[in-house]
Amino acid sequence: MKQMQIYAFDMNCVGHINHGMWTHPRDTSGQYTDLDYWVDFARTAERGKLDGIFLADILGVYDVYKGSPAPVIETGAQIPVNDPLMPISAMAYVTEHLGFAVTVNTTYEPPYLLARRMSTLDHLTKGRIGWNIVTGYLDSAARAMGYEKLPQHDARYDAAEEYLEVLYKLWEASWDDDAVLRDKTRAVFADPSKVRAVRHDGQYYKMEGIHLSQPSPQRTPLLFQAGASARGQDFAARHAECVFVAAPTPQAARPTVEALRRKAEAFGRGADALRILALVTVVVGRTEREAFAKLEDYRRHASVEASLAHYSASTGVDLSKYGLDDPIEQRSTNANQSALAAITKEASTPVTLRQIIDQMVLGSRMRPIVGSPEQVADRLAAWIFDGNVDGFNLARTVAPESLRDFVDLVVPVLQERGLFKADYAEGSLRQKLFGGSGRLPSSHPAAAFRR
Repeated sequence: MKQMQIYAFDMNCVGHINHGMWTHPRDTSGQYTDLDYWVDFARTAERGKLDGIFLADILGVYDVYKGSPAPVIETGAQIPVNDPLMPISAMAYVTEHLGFAVTVNTTYEPPYLLARRMSTLDHLTKGRIGWNIVTGYLDSAARAMGYEKLPQHDARYDAAEEYLEVLYKLWEASWDDDAVLRDKTRAVFADPSKVRAVRHDGQYYKMEGIHLSQPSPQRTPLLFQAGASARGQDFAARHAECVFVAAPTPQAARPTVEALRRKAEAFGRGADALRILALVTVVVGRTEREAFAKLEDYRRHASVEASLAHYSASTGVDLSKYGLDDPIEQRSTNANQSALAAITKEASTPVTLRQIIDQMVLGSRMRPIVGSPEQVADRLAAWIFDGNVDGFNLARTVAPESLRDFVDLVVPVLQERGLFKADYAEGSLRQKLFGGSGRLPSSHPAAAFRR
C-alpha cells in the first residue's frame, strides 16, 4: 500500500497561509522570534513521524492590494518575516530523523554563497536538508534588491536553469569523494589534486572558484519546487524531486500531477522520480461535532482582508478594484501565472470576488478538511488515490494546537490503516524518501557534472 509523506508547512512569521489565526487566544505564533518556539515545533513534528518541516519564505511585501503594503502590515500577513534558514540548526539538534525543506530565491541569492550555506546545513543536519527552489514574483522584492522591476516570468526560469548548473558543478564536481584525508601524521587535511575550481561562463552567471565546503552527506540537497505554470512544470519535471501543488480537490489536482509525471518521463527521469505534495489545511476534533465547533471558533479570527491582499499579490491583480459580483478578468501579469489562470481562463465559469471571499473560510483561499480523525484520514486517502499525489504540506491554523491535534489524533489512524509509516527509515532525507545511496540518481541532470 502506498504510504503518504507529510510535511508541516510554516513560515518564519506570524501569518502564513491561514491569515488572522495569530489573533486566537491559544495561538503562540507571535513567539516566532523565540528559538524555543521552533524547537518545540520540531519535536512535535518528529513525535508524529512527519517527514519534515517545510519552511516557506518571501522577499518583499504584498503591496498590490489597494496599492499599498498597509493591509498586510496591519494584519501581519507574511510581514514581518525572518530568515527561514536560521532556526534549522537548532531544530536539527533536537531531532534525529526530521527533514527540513527551506525556501531560497534564485533571483537574488548568488549561487556561490547559497552552495556553501546549503552544504553547511547538510553537514549540520547529517543529510536532512532540502531546498525549495523559487524565482520570486513580487515587484516589491525586485525594487528592494536594487532592480528596476522584476525580470519576466520565463526569463526568471531561464536564469534559474543556469543557476542550478552552477550549483551542480559546485556540489557535485568541485571535490572528489576521497579528497578529504584528515591525515594527522602527515599534516594533510585534503588532497589538492582532488579539489578543483568550478568555471562557468554563461548568459546569466560568470564565476570561477572552489566550492568552500567539503562534500556533505547528500552533496546536492533534496530539491523541492512549486512551479505550476507550463514553464514551471517543465522546470520541476527536469530538476525537482518533490513538487508542491495547490488545488481545491483531488480531481482538480490530478491533471497537473499526471502532467508532471509525464514530463519527468520525457526528461528520462521516470514518473517515480517525483514525490508530489498537495497543500491542505486540517481542523480535527475527537468527534465530527468537536471539529466543526473548533472550526467555528477559528473562523471568528480569520482575516479576509489579509487573504485578499495575499491573493492580489499572488495574481498581480488588485482585487480591491472589483465589485463583489464582478468576474475577475484574465490579464498579463508578471506574478504567479497559475494562480490567476485558476480563476480566469481555466475556470469553468467566471469567478467573482464574492466567490473568492466565500472560499476564505480561515483567512486563505483554500477550504479546510474538517472532521473526526477517521473522516480526515478518509479525505487524505482520497487525495492519494484520486489525486495521485504522494503526500501533503500541512498548513497551520492555530499554532501549535493544529499540529499537535494532527499528530495526536490523525497520525495514529493513518498508521493503523497502513497509509503512513510507523517509524522513520535510516539515512539522509533523500534516502528516507527514495532509498539508494543518498546521492542524486544518474538520471538527474546534476549527474552529468560528476567526475
